[in-house]
Amino acid sequence: MLKRFLSYYKPHKKMLTLDMGASLLISVIGMVYPIVTNKMLNEYIPNKMYLTIVISGSAVLFLYALRMFLRYFVQYYGHIIGVKMQSQMRQDLFSHLQKLPFSFYDNNETGKIMTRITSDLFEVCELAHHGPENLLISSVMIVLSFIYLVTIDPILTLIIFTCVPILIVVTFHLRRAMKQAFDERRKSNAIINAAVESSITGIRVTKAYTNAKSEVEKFKVGDDSFVNSSRKAYSAMAKFHSSTTFITDVFNVFILIAGGLFLYSGRISFGDYSTFIVSVNLFIGPVNTLIGFMEQFQNGVSGFKRFVEIMEEEPEKDRETAKELKDVRGEIEFRDVTYSYEKGNEVLKNVNLKLPKGRKLALVGPSGGGKTTLCHLLPNFYKLGDNNGSILIDGTDIKDLTLDSVRKNIGIVQQDVFLFVGTIRDNILYGRPDASEEDMIEAAKRANIHDFVMTLEKGYDTEIGERGVKLSGGQKQRLSIARVFLKDPAILILDEATSALDNTTEVLIQEALDELCAGRTTLVVAHRLSTIRNADEIAVVIDGEIKERGTHEELIDLGGTYKSLYSLQFRDNDFIE
Repeated sequence: MLKRFLSYYKPHKKMLTLDMGASLLISVIGMVYPIVTNKMLNEYIPNKMYLTIVISGSAVLFLYALRMFLRYFVQYYGHIIGVKMQSQMRQDLFSHLQKLPFSFYDNNETGKIMTRITSDLFEVCELAHHGPENLLISSVMIVLSFIYLVTIDPILTLIIFTCVPILIVVTFHLRRAMKQAFDERRKSNAIINAAVESSITGIRVTKAYTNAKSEVEKFKVGDDSFVNSSRKAYSAMAKFHSSTTFITDVFNVFILIAGGLFLYSGRISFGDYSTFIVSVNLFIGPVNTLIGFMEQFQNGVSGFKRFVEIMEEEPEKDRETAKELKDVRGEIEFRDVTYSYEKGNEVLKNVNLKLPKGRKLALVGPSGGGKTTLCHLLPNFYKLGDNNGSILIDGTDIKDLTLDSVRKNIGIVQQDVFLFVGTIRDNILYGRPDASEEDMIEAAKRANIHDFVMTLEKGYDTEIGERGVKLSGGQKQRLSIARVFLKDPAILILDEATSALDNTTEVLIQEALDELCAGRTTLVVAHRLSTIRNADEIAVVIDGEIKERGTHEELIDLGGTYKSLYSLQFRDNDFIE
């Protein structure tokens, strides 16, 4: 993990070197004051060297002015390095998230993922900036102050520094408890973010069911967890700081007593005694900085650890021998396909289906039977095991094809339409970003959405809001269809594309879908059986198995499950055949 963290410094080596050089100079300048103080008290003042006093004081003032500019450099450019590292980590994480399979998102809430991208990486940024500086400045100050004090009186120096081992032992003992507590606090924070994301996304449902009180109570559970974990974290932190601060206070007591005795016995001069007091305070400052750094270190390491957890998630990848899917005809075959999301719970069982080029296959049956799973397996959203059958496009197993080339040739229209924040234009062009204006408009016309767009003040540049909230269900659906028209895939998947629409809107959508399906191999999942009567073949999927297959007329004549489903839907009508 350390090697991965250090790798993010590589693009900034030059600036980091300058930053560390400035930090080193800050440390060295910090030692000037006690040295000059010692000279003043022992030589310049007793010998009435007034000019030397003025020159020395002026030199110290000049060095302090220089240190001011050095601190500005360190603060500004050090933070810039941290921000750039944070930016690179965020980009790496976001890019990696794009490569992760559906199964990852099935098991990880959006709010928790967002926490890792934002607040976790902010803590890493702070560590990346302050970590090297604090370690260098504090370490150099401690070493230089120790060396200088030894030159004045080694015995007194060793007496004072006997507190250091105690401080180290206490620090490492309490550090472990603080690390565990802050890890728990960070997890609780992620739970809160997940709750907020879920509640805000579903705010319309909450209001519709007047369940605001319930949402507040659910949020309070996560918030209480955060408060409790914070209490533990701050308790550990309070023990850490109070104990270590007490030990550093002992430094002052030691110098007060031991230095006073040494001064009384004549072992050291008053100037040396004063220098010890100043120098020990210069020593205690860096020690306290390092102690404070431990808290920052824990936060940064926890954040980076959670960053690494996602980065080590196995991404989707092609086989080394995978080839591009080109000149697609659109022949599809499911051969002995068995699949389960969890071990021991098979969703599909030895499914065999073959769909010739340009034909439409409709999948019907009870919810949970495996219809949508078949649709997800075709674009390789979920991977089949080597011993769980195969799915072929134009005679080639999709395992032997690149993911991108398979998905570029498959268009999907779902019941739950997802639209991105932006304009109508942005969302249609998502199907093919390099498409011309004419192609985009043509796609919109074929999807029966162009006339509506023309009634809007800003036309295709109209903002649609989050998830297309400013559009009706039918408008959103037609927009998604226009997106697929623009993509122009050879294979089409329609997953409950019209089930949530009113009858009038359904007619418009169905017209657009019929045109979209023309000449394309189409896999349709439908509960409204009236929409698939003209399918080339219908397969009844129950408990992961194909129970019946045939045309609408053949299945009605069979008198099995399909006829029962159809009769149930149209029991008040007369067009059962």
